[in-house]
Amino acid sequence: MSGDWSRYWRSPLPGLEAMHAHFERHTYHRHSHETYSFGITDDGRQAFTCRGAGHTSTPGMVMAFNPDDPHDGWAADELGFTYRIVHIGPELVSAALTGVADRAAGLPLFAEPVVHDPALAGGLGRLHTAILGGAPALVADELLDAVVPALVRRAALSGPVTRGPRFRAGGRGTAGLARRAAELLQDDYRTDHTADSLAALSGSSRFTLYRAFRAAYGMAPSEYQRQVRLRAARGLLSRGLPIADVAAETGFADQSHLTRWFVRYYGITPGVYRRG
Repeated sequence: MSGDWSRYWRSPLPGLEAMHAHFERHTYHRHSHETYSFGITDDGRQAFTCRGAGHTSTPGMVMAFNPDDPHDGWAADELGFTYRIVHIGPELVSAALTGVADRAAGLPLFAEPVVHDPALAGGLGRLHTAILGGAPALVADELLDAVVPALVRRAALSGPVTRGPRFRAGGRGTAGLARRAAELLQDDYRTDHTADSLAALSGSSRFTLYRAFRAAYGMAPSEYQRQVRLRAARGLLSRGLPIADVAAETGFADQSHLTRWFVRYYGITPGVYRRG
């Protein structure tokens, strides 16, 4: 019998969320976050793919995902794994770096999805504990301002990068094609687009668009649209809207349909997230 469990918290500080979970059977569907996401494996071994390669995180390691970094995840053995993860919005990251540099700072890029750094793991653990424990806002702010620069200093590439998909194939025209399709799916995510209609709106053939989109975003247009719908659902759920209403508003067939995909992407039910 599965011993899977998960708990989720949203900090009063916008853009800061945390999760604590143990999974033996749950498998994350390939997805990405709008935030930077930093995980710490407490026990067991967590396997995942990211940026075209397989990785395994063991106790004490830090997982570092950039915004819009597609990844999945599962237990590397039958014993499962326990881990903590902190999601930090790009605005919070930029603000913390700007405060340290005393000038406008861009967004960093973390090149390695797994970093072995006990000091970083300890700092993230303290921030995670503060969020879960409902620490005073001032305490959470101070921990955040300490953790973000340390992460960048010890694990990020030198120099900031512009946020957005990191195109791995194709020229400027191909990149622009994928970006146009993504913008269409973001602006009109409730519409049930066909491959032909999306390609026509983007100005290409369906096959060219599919290849360009996967190269740019690491997933098919259909998966990207589902993810946009789920992100919209998270926003509505955080405002306390009923789950059935959220499902209807964001293009899912019904509440069970939303719940099924929400769990596959985020490891928690919409109800758990709503109560976060």
